[in-house]
Amino acid sequence: MPKIFSREWIVSYRNEMWLLILVAHLFQRNVNSGHMPTITVDPEAFMNISEIIQHKGYPCEEYEVLTEDGYILSVNRIPQGLIQLKTGPRPVVLLQHGLLGDASNWISNLPNNSLGFILADAGFDVWLGNSRGNTWSRKHKTLSIDQDEFWAFSYDEMARFDLPAVINFILQKTGQEKIYYVGYSQGTTMGFIAFSTMPELAQKIKIYFALAPIATIKYAKSPGTKFLLLPDMMIKGLFGQREFLYQTRFLRQFVIYLCGQVIMDQICSNIMLLLGGFNANNMNMSRANVYVAHTPSGTSVQNILHWSQAVNSGELRAFDWGSETKNLEKGNQPTPIRYKVRDMTVPTAMWTGGQDWLSNPDDVRTLLSEVTNLIYHKNIPEWAHVDFIWGLDAPHRMYNEIIHLMKQEDTSLSRGSISVSL
Repeated sequence: MPKIFSREWIVSYRNEMWLLILVAHLFQRNVNSGHMPTITVDPEAFMNISEIIQHKGYPCEEYEVLTEDGYILSVNRIPQGLIQLKTGPRPVVLLQHGLLGDASNWISNLPNNSLGFILADAGFDVWLGNSRGNTWSRKHKTLSIDQDEFWAFSYDEMARFDLPAVINFILQKTGQEKIYYVGYSQGTTMGFIAFSTMPELAQKIKIYFALAPIATIKYAKSPGTKFLLLPDMMIKGLFGQREFLYQTRFLRQFVIYLCGQVIMDQICSNIMLLLGGFNANNMNMSRANVYVAHTPSGTSVQNILHWSQAVNSGELRAFDWGSETKNLEKGNQPTPIRYKVRDMTVPTAMWTGGQDWLSNPDDVRTLLSEVTNLIYHKNIPEWAHVDFIWGLDAPHRMYNEIIHLMKQEDTSLSRGSISVSL
């Protein structure tokens, strides 16, 4: 079969054509009614990460980081805030997004409501990671995104290769010995795996901040987890073997247009919240077109299959390659490695949500019992999954606490202890 008619191409083409038909119908109906009620689209919906940062008036830098296995990751940096609070080196913090997200998750709201900007204004050197396979990290030293081999990864490789590469790059670039790590959702999964299996990497982390932490999803109530219960072959049949939910430029433009219609904006907003739980009153819905323009940002089908295995096993373990030989090659044992969060000694602070359908309270309860160096935990009863990155009340309910812990740690380093008082 010619390359242009590959299964992945057909699936992508079919999805885009259905969207085009839907938008055309919407357009025709509105034209026939004599009006086109639309919501003004924020220009940030069409910007990349660096452009969004600059649009807000902040300095920014962008780098490409090469992983040990050849992936080239885009990393964004906000070296300082709008006002220079002090001269000399600033404490460094790395923010890592979740599944289907990208670095824009930390800067999608207004500056006084986005953790990336808030940290920069508080005097921190802020770095924003992009996991392999998302919109901004689709390069490899030797492989093309048109090859199956490029997409043969999951959060295993993100923890094993992406995090060490990015963290070591940041340390080399800044001259620092340690950084703060803030993970959200799958970003926490990467942290739990990396910091429990690589002690030398864990020693480079001052404090690990876990937002909506996920180690297991045994009790997750999200509709998405029902989809993950489908057999592997059915998931592959629906989405192929390469990328999962990547927004092409065509698709992105029409999603922005579709969700910009007054009659559709509420539907788009609810779809965004569907996977993680509803707390719509805590969202700035005027930013919805920026959210949908950048999310979903794509990942690999194999990563989705890994999460499918996690739903079925109820454990935090390595990807099962389907054969003892392949598992031995990848993990030096015939069955998938079971990761042990107990082995992680990094000081850890966690924030959880009582209405989070992905980071379910029952899974969180198990996780809390396994974190051996938990310095702080706060549960916010009404929060769902996206409140941690987009919640209107996130600054005073969580972000200020994160900054307090960071500054307390910096002042107590000479004493060699952490005293938590929030």
